[in-house]
Amino acid sequence: MNAKEVAKLTGISVRTLHHYDAIGLLCPGRNKENGYRQYSEEDMDQLQQILFFRECGFPLTKIQKLLNSSSFNRAEAFQLQKKYLLHEKKRIETMLDTLNRSIQSMKGEITMSLTEKFGGFDMNNNPYEEEARRLWGDETVDRSNAYVASLSAEEKDSIAKGMDQLFTELAAIRQENPASETAQKAMAKMYQHFNKNFGYQYTPEAFGGVGQMYITDTRFTENVDKYGAGLSQFLAAAMKIYADNQTK
Repeated sequence: MNAKEVAKLTGISVRTLHHYDAIGLLCPGRNKENGYRQYSEEDMDQLQQILFFRECGFPLTKIQKLLNSSSFNRAEAFQLQKKYLLHEKKRIETMLDTLNRSIQSMKGEITMSLTEKFGGFDMNNNPYEEEARRLWGDETVDRSNAYVASLSAEEKDSIAKGMDQLFTELAAIRQENPASETAQKAMAKMYQHFNKNFGYQYTPEAFGGVGQMYITDTRFTENVDKYGAGLSQFLAAAMKIYADNQTK
């Protein structure tokens, strides 16, 4: 199927499909005769998964990270998405009930408490994002956090100082091309530092995944960018290149 046919079938725009391709979220093959995008059945399955995650409130950067995880399981994803959508169905039903009761209240037919007036309005909470994180993302970070938590205060202080020095050095080269020799030597040093200090042997893929967390998790982004604006973006790119180079 070409992009126009996919857009007609799914209801999403051709422009959106092109955007997904541009950011590496869904990259179909090309028709050899005309160079147009050609979507296979596997691509359509991937698109379905993307749209389910979108309906569950996940941002594109998070979806990309989940789908690229080596531990991603499509069947588990369907179960998670089903649980979320059932939760959302219940929330919407609660909001409809709140709306109907508010109409009755306005007419003077019933009296509502303040709590009742805001039933169903908890729209910013995704109760299954943490479950997705546990299943397909962040396992490496969780293990490292557990290891660090088990250390003495002196050991933690030593690691903190080492990390502070490491990120200060990295911030100084953040204007470099992430693929440059300078950047990649720094990534090798960073990779060795992680494996030496955090009680977990990072695979290149896991190392690259941590880099992606620097731009998909605002908590990491804020902490990393304290060393220099744009450092998180530089590290995400450089760490991915390093990881890819180690697995070639």
